[in-house]
Amino acid sequence: MTTPAGELWARCDGCRELVYRKQLERRLYVCPRCGHHQRLTAEQRLQLLLDRGSFVERDAGVGSRDVLGFPDRPPYGERLREMRDRVGHHEAVITGTGRVGGTAVAIAVFNFHFLGGSMGSAVGEKLTRLIEHAAAARLPLVIVSASGGARMQEGIHSLMQMAKLTGALGRLREAGVPYVSICTDPTTGGVAASVALLGDVNLAEPRALIGFAGPRVVAQTLNEELPDGFQRAEFLLRHGMLDAVVERRDLRRTLARALALLPPRSRAIGGRGR
Repeated sequence: MTTPAGELWARCDGCRELVYRKQLERRLYVCPRCGHHQRLTAEQRLQLLLDRGSFVERDAGVGSRDVLGFPDRPPYGERLREMRDRVGHHEAVITGTGRVGGTAVAIAVFNFHFLGGSMGSAVGEKLTRLIEHAAAARLPLVIVSASGGARMQEGIHSLMQMAKLTGALGRLREAGVPYVSICTDPTTGGVAASVALLGDVNLAEPRALIGFAGPRVVAQTLNEELPDGFQRAEFLLRHGMLDAVVERRDLRRTLARALALLPPRSRAIGGRGR
């Protein structure tokens, strides 16, 4: 669903019907006809989840470099500069602290509009620093994922972020600090294989695509027809990978309730895979 500035109408990517822009904004960018959840920017996510005026950004200046001299058109360094100018941030994730229903949290939000929310070395570094801060300050951690996976222009440097983040989350759990993961559309590749499904509580928005390889690749590899709804949030919920699928209008309230239910000094609750 696209809503260019100045346009009165937007076409839903779900039902392909036209939707009045103002109505779409009032409904938090959820189609009133079919319920399709439009992808949000990182700023919109923070506004949706956090108490007003509570967000304080961390490590805003951390960004990737073209350490491999990756052959690309346009060059990778130029792509990064274009993204930073267009999006207004140095990387595909924003990290910081804020409050959810009065509860202080450490929070990270992926921005799919920055190179598909891909995870390069700077994304991994920003997330690791936030996780370490959450452990030291005993702040519940919240990560909102929206990513195509590892960033190919950084090769092995990008892939190593999965191990780096998994280790950091393990230390967070040992410190007894909880982690709530929110999967949005799409949460795929190395992000799904590392941070996104390692929460003590795993939430997702309706119909969010969640998985490592895409459904077409999986079907071709297995040479089998996939079941209906494969790799969608509701499918993962039925198979025990998620704790709840939550409508966007209920997400802040659900997150606040989850944080309130976690004991204050022994917060980790033995999340799956951690």
